[in-house]
Amino acid sequence: MNEPPDRPAKPSPDLKDYPHRVTDVVRFADLDAQGHVNNAVFATYFEAGRVDMFRLPDLSIGIPGATFVLAHTEISFLQELRWPGAVEVGSRVAKFGRSSFLIEHAVFKDGACAATGSATMVLIDQATRRSRPLPDAIVAKLSRFARAPA
Repeated sequence: MNEPPDRPAKPSPDLKDYPHRVTDVVRFADLDAQGHVNNAVFATYFEAGRVDMFRLPDLSIGIPGATFVLAHTEISFLQELRWPGAVEVGSRVAKFGRSSFLIEHAVFKDGACAATGSATMVLIDQATRRSRPLPDAIVAKLSRFARAPA
């Protein structure tokens, strides 16, 4: 059989590459039968990072008559997390679309990255429930959390 070609190893994520950071606690209730943090809890950690970023008093990305909704999310699990302890969630804006933007997240414990993920957020009109273009002012405000160019 043909073996797949060796892929170059991806560099390990580094917390310093995420402009927004929030700390959360690993709860005993987060554990599954194997004694590690249940996979669903990682989505909650990522949500905590997003919500904290959006709620910063000086960011003010609220738009009258519109709201942001989660349209897509992905998670890649890199290693187990165990209780007790705290995690740091790093978040950054990776790219902007016409009516959406992509946020990348990573969860770290004791300096090691346990998971990475992304979330596509879409701006929708509250009355029509249809997407609407991101205002330039919102893009400008969110750009302070943009991923550094490679």
